[in-house]
Amino acid sequence: MSSSAAQSSFVVSAPAAIAPTHPAGAPAAPSYIPPFGPRTIVGLVGVLLAVHIAGFNEHITEIGLADIRGKMHLGRDEGIWFISVYESFNIAAMAFTPWFYMTFSIYRFVAFMTALLGLLAIPLPFMPDLPSLLILRAAQGLSAGCLPPILMTVMLKYLPPQIRVFGIGGYAMSATFGPNLGGPLEVLWFEHVGWQWLYWEALPLCLIAIGLMAYGLPRDPPHYERFRNFNWRGFLLGAPSIIAIVTILYHGDRLDWFRSPLIVHLTFWGGGLFIGFLIHEWFHHSPFFRIQFWGNRNIAMSLLTLVATLILCGLLMEIPAAYLAEIRGYRPIQTAPIALIVALPQLILLPATAALCNIRAVDCRYVLAIGMSLLGLACWLGTWLTPDWVRDNFYLLQILQIFGQPMVVIPTLMLATMGLGPADGPFISGMVNMLKGMANAIAAALFETLLRFRQHYHSVMLLDHYGTHRWALDGFGHRIGEQIAPLDPDTQHIARNAQEIFHTYVHEQSLVLALADLYFILMWVCVVFVILDTILPGRVYPPSPPSPSPPPEASPAPHNTPSPSLPANAALPQAAH
Repeated sequence: MSSSAAQSSFVVSAPAAIAPTHPAGAPAAPSYIPPFGPRTIVGLVGVLLAVHIAGFNEHITEIGLADIRGKMHLGRDEGIWFISVYESFNIAAMAFTPWFYMTFSIYRFVAFMTALLGLLAIPLPFMPDLPSLLILRAAQGLSAGCLPPILMTVMLKYLPPQIRVFGIGGYAMSATFGPNLGGPLEVLWFEHVGWQWLYWEALPLCLIAIGLMAYGLPRDPPHYERFRNFNWRGFLLGAPSIIAIVTILYHGDRLDWFRSPLIVHLTFWGGGLFIGFLIHEWFHHSPFFRIQFWGNRNIAMSLLTLVATLILCGLLMEIPAAYLAEIRGYRPIQTAPIALIVALPQLILLPATAALCNIRAVDCRYVLAIGMSLLGLACWLGTWLTPDWVRDNFYLLQILQIFGQPMVVIPTLMLATMGLGPADGPFISGMVNMLKGMANAIAAALFETLLRFRQHYHSVMLLDHYGTHRWALDGFGHRIGEQIAPLDPDTQHIARNAQEIFHTYVHEQSLVLALADLYFILMWVCVVFVILDTILPGRVYPPSPPSPSPPPEASPAPHNTPSPSLPANAALPQAAH
């Protein structure tokens, strides 16, 4: 959203035809809000589909990276650049999208970005070299990152107050349903259609989404005059710094963090620019982010909880996939049921959780605490991980996540949005979506770094234990050598193979212990947030339907001045579709 009350997703405004003339730097004329009906629902479904297309495009290429690297002849380092370039431009776009879609109008901007996302997928499989591939990936990440903030806006702007929590549930689908469905879709396209469809799957879905949006979304007028007051300094400070930070998170572990000159330079210049961006936004009259919101206890806790929740969900999805691939040798087609068992029930549980939180007698803080407790219980069960586990052993953990994820995400978004005033929404939308995207990068960095450190630790401890007690075990014989001796008469070959098998066992055990440690760490993170989220935030209530206003006793207020207490959908002027 943007910096004016006219661009707020929570505000209803006066007709543009009689809007007053605003001085330089003042809010632009507000836009109409259409009457709620089937046509509006169709438009909202189109935006929801566009956001899921962006999510599918992101997660399918991440999960299918090994297959893409094999088909396009990319190495491991090139594959990480393939992901990080997309993610860095994706997250940077989320931060600044609200200003742009209120300048070009929601309808035009979302349709253009959805079309761009689909069209860029066509040439991607045919790129002749890495630079051209990365340029297209950056542009596709930019277009995909523009869509989630628009979904949050239209759900809160066009839905009546009594069902606005269900709009939050629709937005929450991009954090729970979409990421878990990426793996099964990767299996569908790669195994049964063709590897090019890891890119092209976006194109037909984009056409459907554009058709739905063209029918259902209102035609808001553009406000190109807003470019005269564009926050250029904030944009030039913020965009490069966000791109640098995301690049650090994806490449830090590969390059051994600050032993790499690239990471050092990106940290120094990117960190300096980001600090300058925050200082600039603090004092600017029309910022992209209102940093002062972090002084609000509800908003601060909800944003921290949102980041922690998305990191938890990302790691809880990554750990089983890594275990089954490394220890059991599973392909994505064999891992897909693990993700499907979480993804499909969200179509029922997200609306059910939204309906529960929409009851005024229900305190969403306690719903959040119960959901976080379920995630913590899943993590505790994961600490019992052993090399004997197979896919079926993870099903109980996934079932707990089925209920825990929506019970955490929806109350968190309620705490972040329902306590805001009409003019506050634009200043927090970019922040929420940027942090939502940044959580994926933080989860990737944490997984690689923590897994490496803990795996090295357990490997050293196992070898040290073996070196200390190896002579005490001589009386039991050499079981590995005895097993392979009948297959090879060469004693030197037997000794070499036995050593390789032994180190394979050590690697397997150290990896399993490291993954169990990750579960243990996540369990205590859940415990901390259960305590904090039941104590620190104040209670918020779901919005109520508008009550009829009594007839005015005095002269009416000017029509061009919207009342700050006017309910979100009361006395709405009709908008042309």
